[in-house]
Amino acid sequence: MISISHKSKQFLVLLIKVLIVGGAFFFIYNQLANNDKLDWHRFLLVFKKNQSITGISFILLLSILNRYFEILKWQNLVSSLQPNSLSEATKQVLAALTAGIFTPNGVGEYAGKALYFEKTAAKKIIFLNLICNGIQMVLTVLFGIFGLLYFNVNYQVITTQTVLILFGSLILLFILLFSVKKLTIKGYSIEKLIHKINSIPKKIHRKNIVLGICRYLVFSHQYYFLFLAFDVDLPYLILMSAVTSVYFLASSLPTFQFLDFAVKGSVAIYFFGILGVNEWIVIFVSTLMWFLNVVLPVMIGSFYVLNFKPVKAI
Repeated sequence: MISISHKSKQFLVLLIKVLIVGGAFFFIYNQLANNDKLDWHRFLLVFKKNQSITGISFILLLSILNRYFEILKWQNLVSSLQPNSLSEATKQVLAALTAGIFTPNGVGEYAGKALYFEKTAAKKIIFLNLICNGIQMVLTVLFGIFGLLYFNVNYQVITTQTVLILFGSLILLFILLFSVKKLTIKGYSIEKLIHKINSIPKKIHRKNIVLGICRYLVFSHQYYFLFLAFDVDLPYLILMSAVTSVYFLASSLPTFQFLDFAVKGSVAIYFFGILGVNEWIVIFVSTLMWFLNVVLPVMIGSFYVLNFKPVKAI
Protein backbone atom coordinates (compact mmCIF):
# COMPACT_ATOMS: atom_id res chain seq x y z
CA MET A 1 0.00 0.00 0.00
CA ILE A 2 1.34 3.44 -0.95
CA SER A 3 1.43 5.82 2.02
CA ILE A 4 1.11 9.56 1.47
CA SER A 5 2.90 11.96 3.80
CA HIS A 6 0.97 14.62 5.74
CA LYS A 7 2.49 17.45 3.64
CA SER A 8 1.60 15.64 0.42
CA LYS A 9 -2.00 15.25 1.60
CA GLN A 10 -2.16 18.95 2.48
CA PHE A 11 -0.80 19.87 -0.96
CA LEU A 12 -3.29 17.53 -2.66
CA VAL A 13 -6.23 19.04 -0.72
CA LEU A 14 -5.02 22.57 -1.60
CA LEU A 15 -4.68 21.59 -5.28
CA ILE A 16 -8.23 20.20 -5.34
CA LYS A 17 -9.55 23.40 -3.70
CA VAL A 18 -7.77 25.62 -6.26
CA LEU A 19 -8.97 23.45 -9.15
CA ILE A 20 -12.60 23.62 -7.94
CA VAL A 21 -12.55 27.39 -7.44
CA GLY A 22 -10.48 28.04 -10.58
CA GLY A 23 -12.75 25.80 -12.65
CA ALA A 24 -15.88 27.49 -11.30
CA PHE A 25 -14.62 30.98 -12.15
CA PHE A 26 -13.38 29.89 -15.58
CA PHE A 27 -16.79 28.50 -16.53
CA ILE A 28 -18.55 31.64 -15.24
CA TYR A 29 -16.21 33.98 -17.14
CA ASN A 30 -16.46 31.87 -20.30
CA GLN A 31 -20.26 32.01 -20.31
CA LEU A 32 -20.45 35.76 -19.71
CA ALA A 33 -17.60 36.84 -22.01
CA ASN A 34 -18.30 34.58 -25.00
CA ASN A 35 -22.09 34.73 -25.22
CA ASP A 36 -22.74 36.67 -28.42
CA LYS A 37 -26.50 36.72 -27.73
CA LEU A 38 -26.07 39.15 -24.83
CA ASP A 39 -26.80 42.63 -26.22
CA TRP A 40 -25.05 44.76 -23.60
CA HIS A 41 -25.86 48.02 -25.40
CA ARG A 42 -29.61 47.43 -25.14
CA PHE A 43 -29.22 46.23 -21.57
CA LEU A 44 -27.41 49.44 -20.54
CA LEU A 45 -30.07 51.58 -22.19
CA VAL A 46 -32.86 49.84 -20.25
CA PHE A 47 -30.78 49.87 -17.06
CA LYS A 48 -30.13 53.63 -17.28
CA LYS A 49 -33.81 54.24 -18.00
CA ASN A 50 -35.19 52.11 -15.14
CA GLN A 51 -32.31 52.13 -12.64
CA SER A 52 -33.47 52.43 -9.07
CA ILE A 53 -31.60 51.77 -5.84
CA THR A 54 -34.84 50.43 -4.33
CA GLY A 55 -35.46 48.15 -7.33
CA ILE A 56 -31.89 46.79 -7.39
CA SER A 57 -31.96 46.26 -3.60
CA PHE A 58 -35.27 44.40 -3.87
CA ILE A 59 -33.95 42.05 -6.60
CA LEU A 60 -30.79 41.39 -4.54
CA LEU A 61 -32.94 40.75 -1.45
CA LEU A 62 -34.84 38.06 -3.37
CA SER A 63 -31.52 36.38 -4.25
CA ILE A 64 -30.50 36.43 -0.58
CA LEU A 65 -33.89 35.01 0.45
CA ASN A 66 -33.61 32.30 -2.20
CA ARG A 67 -30.38 30.94 -0.71
CA TYR A 68 -31.50 31.69 2.85
CA PHE A 69 -34.53 29.42 2.49
CA GLU A 70 -32.30 26.74 0.96
CA ILE A 71 -29.91 27.02 3.91
CA LEU A 72 -32.82 26.79 6.37
CA LYS A 73 -34.07 23.69 4.54
CA TRP A 74 -30.68 22.05 4.89
CA GLN A 75 -30.30 23.05 8.55
CA ASN A 76 -33.77 21.67 9.25
CA LEU A 77 -33.06 18.30 7.59
CA VAL A 78 -29.63 17.84 9.19
CA SER A 79 -31.24 18.48 12.61
CA SER A 80 -32.77 14.99 12.27
CA LEU A 81 -29.21 13.65 12.42
CA GLN A 82 -27.32 16.15 14.58
CA PRO A 83 -27.47 19.83 15.64
CA ASN A 84 -26.36 22.19 12.86
CA SER A 85 -25.94 25.94 13.32
CA LEU A 86 -27.06 28.45 10.70
CA SER A 87 -23.44 29.46 10.01
CA GLU A 88 -22.40 25.82 9.48
CA ALA A 89 -25.40 25.16 7.23
CA THR A 90 -24.51 28.29 5.21
CA LYS A 91 -20.93 27.09 4.80
CA GLN A 92 -22.06 23.59 3.73
CA VAL A 93 -24.68 24.80 1.21
CA LEU A 94 -22.51 27.46 -0.48
CA ALA A 95 -19.34 25.34 -0.62
CA ALA A 96 -21.33 22.40 -2.03
CA LEU A 97 -22.90 24.69 -4.66
CA THR A 98 -19.39 25.74 -5.75
CA ALA A 99 -18.21 22.12 -5.89
CA GLY A 100 -21.24 21.12 -7.95
CA ILE A 101 -21.21 23.94 -10.51
CA PHE A 102 -19.49 21.94 -13.25
CA THR A 103 -20.91 18.49 -12.49
CA PRO A 104 -24.04 17.07 -14.21
CA ASN A 105 -27.21 18.17 -12.37
CA GLY A 106 -25.09 19.37 -9.44
CA VAL A 107 -23.98 15.84 -8.45
CA GLY A 108 -20.83 17.31 -6.89
CA GLU A 109 -23.07 19.09 -4.40
CA TYR A 110 -23.86 15.76 -2.71
CA ALA A 111 -20.17 14.95 -2.18
CA GLY A 112 -19.46 18.56 -1.17
CA LYS A 113 -21.91 18.45 1.73
CA ALA A 114 -20.86 14.95 2.81
CA LEU A 115 -17.24 16.15 3.27
CA TYR A 116 -18.35 18.36 6.17
CA PHE A 117 -19.45 15.34 8.19
CA GLU A 118 -17.96 12.11 9.51
CA LYS A 119 -17.41 9.41 6.89
CA THR A 120 -19.79 7.15 8.78
CA ALA A 121 -22.60 9.67 8.18
CA ALA A 122 -21.87 10.11 4.45
CA LYS A 123 -24.77 7.95 3.22
CA LYS A 124 -27.23 9.69 5.55
CA ILE A 125 -26.05 13.14 4.41
CA ILE A 126 -26.41 12.17 0.74
CA PHE A 127 -29.92 10.87 1.49
CA LEU A 128 -30.86 14.11 3.30
CA ASN A 129 -29.56 16.14 0.36
CA LEU A 130 -31.71 13.98 -1.92
CA ILE A 131 -34.75 14.86 0.23
CA CYS A 132 -33.73 18.54 0.22
CA ASN A 133 -33.49 18.68 -3.57
CA GLY A 134 -36.36 16.24 -4.06
CA ILE A 135 -39.02 18.43 -2.43
CA GLN A 136 -37.90 21.36 -4.60
CA MET A 137 -38.26 19.19 -7.69
CA VAL A 138 -41.73 18.00 -6.63
CA LEU A 139 -42.86 21.61 -6.09
CA THR A 140 -41.38 22.63 -9.45
CA VAL A 141 -43.35 19.84 -11.13
CA LEU A 142 -46.61 20.66 -9.32
CA PHE A 143 -46.47 24.43 -9.93
CA GLY A 144 -45.19 23.77 -13.44
CA ILE A 145 -48.04 21.45 -14.40
CA PHE A 146 -50.67 23.97 -13.27
CA GLY A 147 -48.76 26.80 -14.97
CA LEU A 148 -48.41 24.83 -18.21
CA LEU A 149 -52.11 23.92 -18.21
CA TYR A 150 -53.11 27.57 -17.68
CA PHE A 151 -50.70 28.72 -20.38
CA ASN A 152 -52.00 26.02 -22.71
CA VAL A 153 -55.63 27.06 -22.19
CA ASN A 154 -54.75 30.55 -23.42
CA TYR A 155 -52.22 29.73 -26.16
CA GLN A 156 -52.82 26.06 -27.12
CA VAL A 157 -49.15 25.00 -27.05
CA ILE A 158 -50.14 21.33 -26.98
CA THR A 159 -53.41 19.65 -27.94
CA THR A 160 -55.97 18.39 -25.39
CA GLN A 161 -55.25 14.84 -26.59
CA THR A 162 -51.54 15.26 -25.79
CA VAL A 163 -52.39 16.60 -22.31
CA LEU A 164 -54.58 13.54 -21.62
CA ILE A 165 -51.83 11.21 -22.87
CA LEU A 166 -49.27 12.90 -20.57
CA PHE A 167 -51.53 12.67 -17.52
CA GLY A 168 -52.41 9.08 -18.37
CA SER A 169 -48.70 8.23 -18.65
CA LEU A 170 -47.96 9.84 -15.26
CA ILE A 171 -50.78 7.94 -13.55
CA LEU A 172 -49.62 4.69 -15.19
CA LEU A 173 -46.05 5.37 -14.02
CA PHE A 174 -47.17 5.89 -10.39
CA ILE A 175 -49.26 2.70 -10.47
CA LEU A 176 -46.32 0.78 -11.92
CA LEU A 177 -43.88 2.13 -9.33
CA PHE A 178 -46.09 1.26 -6.37
CA SER A 179 -46.95 -2.17 -7.78
CA VAL A 180 -43.25 -3.08 -7.83
CA LYS A 181 -42.30 -1.21 -4.64
CA LYS A 182 -41.02 -4.44 -3.05
CA LEU A 183 -38.77 -5.17 -6.03
CA THR A 184 -35.18 -4.96 -4.78
CA ILE A 185 -32.26 -3.83 -6.97
CA LYS A 186 -28.81 -4.05 -5.33
CA GLY A 187 -30.42 -3.88 -1.89
CA TYR A 188 -32.61 -0.87 -2.71
CA SER A 189 -36.38 -0.73 -3.24
CA ILE A 190 -39.15 1.88 -3.32
CA GLU A 191 -40.59 0.36 -0.14
CA LYS A 192 -37.27 0.81 1.69
CA LEU A 193 -37.00 4.37 0.37
CA ILE A 194 -40.51 5.22 1.65
CA HIS A 195 -39.67 3.64 5.01
CA LYS A 196 -36.47 5.70 5.20
CA ILE A 197 -38.32 8.91 4.34
CA ASN A 198 -40.94 8.13 7.01
CA SER A 199 -38.18 7.63 9.60
CA ILE A 200 -37.57 11.40 9.48
CA PRO A 201 -39.98 13.17 11.90
CA LYS A 202 -43.11 14.60 10.24
CA LYS A 203 -42.39 17.99 11.83
CA ILE A 204 -39.15 18.21 9.82
CA HIS A 205 -40.93 17.16 6.60
CA ARG A 206 -43.64 19.80 7.12
CA LYS A 207 -41.06 22.52 7.71
CA ASN A 208 -39.11 21.34 4.66
CA ILE A 209 -42.22 21.65 2.46
CA VAL A 210 -43.06 25.14 3.77
CA LEU A 211 -39.48 26.36 3.23
CA GLY A 212 -39.47 24.76 -0.24
CA ILE A 213 -42.67 26.62 -1.17
CA CYS A 214 -41.21 29.89 0.14
CA ARG A 215 -38.07 29.37 -1.91
CA TYR A 216 -40.05 28.55 -5.06
CA LEU A 217 -42.23 31.65 -4.67
CA VAL A 218 -39.14 33.81 -4.17
CA PHE A 219 -37.14 32.76 -7.24
CA SER A 220 -40.17 32.49 -9.56
CA HIS A 221 -41.29 36.01 -8.61
CA GLN A 222 -37.73 37.29 -9.00
CA TYR A 223 -38.00 36.11 -12.61
CA TYR A 224 -41.36 37.95 -12.83
CA PHE A 225 -40.01 41.23 -11.41
CA LEU A 226 -36.98 41.18 -13.71
CA PHE A 227 -39.33 41.00 -16.69
CA LEU A 228 -41.20 44.00 -15.29
CA ALA A 229 -37.87 45.85 -14.99
CA PHE A 230 -37.35 45.24 -18.72
CA ASP A 231 -40.73 46.86 -19.48
CA VAL A 232 -42.53 43.58 -20.23
CA ASP A 233 -46.19 44.44 -19.68
CA LEU A 234 -48.20 41.21 -19.48
CA PRO A 235 -50.98 40.00 -17.13
CA TYR A 236 -49.64 38.52 -13.89
CA LEU A 237 -51.14 35.04 -14.35
CA ILE A 238 -49.97 34.72 -17.95
CA LEU A 239 -46.41 35.81 -17.09
CA MET A 240 -46.23 33.57 -14.01
CA SER A 241 -47.66 30.59 -15.92
CA ALA A 242 -44.86 31.03 -18.48
CA VAL A 243 -42.25 31.26 -15.68
CA THR A 244 -43.50 28.11 -13.90
CA SER A 245 -43.66 26.26 -17.24
CA VAL A 246 -40.06 27.22 -18.02
CA TYR A 247 -38.81 25.95 -14.63
CA PHE A 248 -40.83 22.75 -14.98
CA LEU A 249 -39.57 21.85 -18.46
CA ALA A 250 -35.98 23.07 -17.92
CA SER A 251 -35.65 21.07 -14.67
CA SER A 252 -36.48 17.86 -16.54
CA LEU A 253 -33.43 18.31 -18.81
CA PRO A 254 -30.00 17.04 -17.67
CA THR A 255 -27.60 19.97 -17.39
CA PHE A 256 -24.67 21.56 -15.54
CA GLN A 257 -25.08 24.47 -13.10
CA PHE A 258 -22.81 26.67 -15.21
CA LEU A 259 -25.09 26.03 -18.24
CA ASP A 260 -28.28 26.49 -16.23
CA PHE A 261 -29.10 29.89 -17.73
CA ALA A 262 -28.55 28.58 -21.28
CA VAL A 263 -31.00 25.70 -20.77
CA LYS A 264 -33.63 27.83 -19.03
CA GLY A 265 -32.99 30.59 -21.55
CA SER A 266 -33.65 28.35 -24.54
CA VAL A 267 -36.91 27.05 -23.03
CA ALA A 268 -37.88 30.60 -21.99
CA ILE A 269 -37.31 31.93 -25.52
CA TYR A 270 -39.98 29.53 -26.81
CA PHE A 271 -42.62 30.41 -24.19
CA PHE A 272 -41.99 34.14 -24.04
CA GLY A 273 -41.65 34.25 -27.80
CA ILE A 274 -45.30 33.14 -27.96
CA LEU A 275 -46.11 36.10 -25.67
CA GLY A 276 -44.26 38.47 -28.01
CA VAL A 277 -41.31 39.23 -25.68
CA ASN A 278 -38.07 40.15 -27.47
CA GLU A 279 -35.49 37.36 -27.49
CA TRP A 280 -32.69 39.59 -26.13
CA ILE A 281 -34.82 40.44 -23.05
CA VAL A 282 -35.49 36.75 -22.35
CA ILE A 283 -31.77 35.94 -22.66
CA PHE A 284 -30.77 38.81 -20.37
CA VAL A 285 -33.38 37.96 -17.71
CA SER A 286 -32.29 34.28 -17.76
CA THR A 287 -28.63 35.33 -17.52
CA LEU A 288 -29.34 37.72 -14.63
CA MET A 289 -31.25 35.00 -12.78
CA TRP A 290 -28.25 32.70 -13.21
CA PHE A 291 -25.80 35.42 -12.15
CA LEU A 292 -27.80 36.43 -9.07
CA ASN A 293 -28.69 32.92 -7.88
CA VAL A 294 -25.68 30.85 -8.95
CA VAL A 295 -22.67 33.07 -9.68
CA LEU A 296 -22.88 35.32 -6.59
CA PRO A 297 -23.41 32.39 -4.16
CA VAL A 298 -20.53 30.51 -5.87
CA MET A 299 -18.24 33.51 -5.27
CA ILE A 300 -19.06 33.35 -1.56
CA GLY A 301 -18.88 29.56 -1.60
CA SER A 302 -15.36 29.75 -3.09
CA PHE A 303 -14.18 31.33 0.16
CA TYR A 304 -15.56 28.36 2.12
CA VAL A 305 -14.01 25.87 -0.33
CA LEU A 306 -10.56 27.47 0.03
CA ASN A 307 -10.90 27.44 3.83
CA PHE A 308 -12.29 23.90 3.97
CA LYS A 309 -10.67 21.56 6.50
CA PRO A 310 -11.43 17.83 6.30
CA VAL A 311 -13.34 16.41 9.27
CA LYS A 312 -11.01 14.45 11.51
CA ALA A 313 -12.17 10.97 12.40
CA ILE A 314 -12.91 10.53 16.09
